Amino acid sequence: MSYDLLRLIWWALLGILLIGFAVTDGYDFGSAALLPFVARNDLERRQVINTIGPFWEGSQVWFILGGGAIFAAWPALYAASFSGFYLAMFAVLASLIFRPLAITYRSKLPNPRWRAWWDWTLFVTGLIPAVVFGVAFGNLFLGVPFGFDADLRFHSDITLLSLLRPFPLLVGLISLSMLLLHGATWLGLKAEGAVGDRARSVTPLLAATFVALFVISGLWLLGIEGHALSGLRTPDTVSNPLLKHVVLTGSGWFANYTAHKLLWLAPFLAIAGAGLAALLRRRPLLAFLSSGLGVAATITTAGFALFPFLLPSSSTPDAGLTVWDASSSKLTLEVMLGCVVLFLPFVLAYTAWVYRVMRGPVRTEDIARDHGAY
Repeated sequence: MSYDLLRLIWWALLGILLIGFAVTDGYDFGSAALLPFVARNDLERRQVINTIGPFWEGSQVWFILGGGAIFAAWPALYAASFSGFYLAMFAVLASLIFRPLAITYRSKLPNPRWRAWWDWTLFVTGLIPAVVFGVAFGNLFLGVPFGFDADLRFHSDITLLSLLRPFPLLVGLISLSMLLLHGATWLGLKAEGAVGDRARSVTPLLAATFVALFVISGLWLLGIEGHALSGLRTPDTVSNPLLKHVVLTGSGWFANYTAHKLLWLAPFLAIAGAGLAALLRRRPLLAFLSSGLGVAATITTAGFALFPFLLPSSSTPDAGLTVWDASSSKLTLEVMLGCVVLFLPFVLAYTAWVYRVMRGPVRTEDIARDHGAY
């Protein structure tokens, strides 16, 4: 297997892991962020928490796998992104740490103030990751200020405030509306009674918001210069981000879509998935699957637009990281691919088994009788 083919496979695997995380943990974030708005009393709030309580920990496996894959397969990307986006990553990790605390400790005391504090904590732990991940993706299209010296030592001028630019904030809102929609379809599927009805009632509004912001971002992106590789590339070369030349072109992020018309299927499915989630809200399983399709297609849309770039640089465009110059060695990619082929089926089988065992709605009367529920 050629070095280039291995790099392409690992680019696709990275996308699959990101999609797996967004689809599975995304409804956790969305449900938590919707908690104050769809649950009117303590029993209903417990119902919302019990729809995600059995699943959140398993969903984070995809996040851990994604981080591990970046560390092993794309070390330059790992170093640049985790160093440059340190404060943003810290905010996400803090949210992921406080989420299980909120789920576990909320019911330890019957005091209303105690429970209300943890409810709002859970709301924040759903809101922050949904927005931060979107802001991070939005910054990829503008590029972030970083580079390498002659010895490939990384340096950057990235600050938290420098990431909060208008276009990335728009993408953050897209991510938030997308995951709120996904969370609403999940609650419509799992929460029986008033909570499920309220979640289904807001689904059309969330779908319309997502579609409108998604289209606006596409029109905005037409006016943003995209990064493109200049000249012929020697295949199977070693990973060195300084051995290329990058040019900035108008509407450059649409170059792949212009060259390969079939790629337009991805944004079409993103919009269609959101629309179907709203239209099929009275058929909860189909609505949830449609929402998941929209999440997967949205991430795929961004990946197709950015390819072959993984992390473009705004200060030194030639130092931007691409699929062809940010990977580990050929041997490392081969060994890791063998591990994926061996172990990923177990992860998928375990996940499918958990969802099968935990199938069925969550009812308030069951929670009221079950003292072991959250």
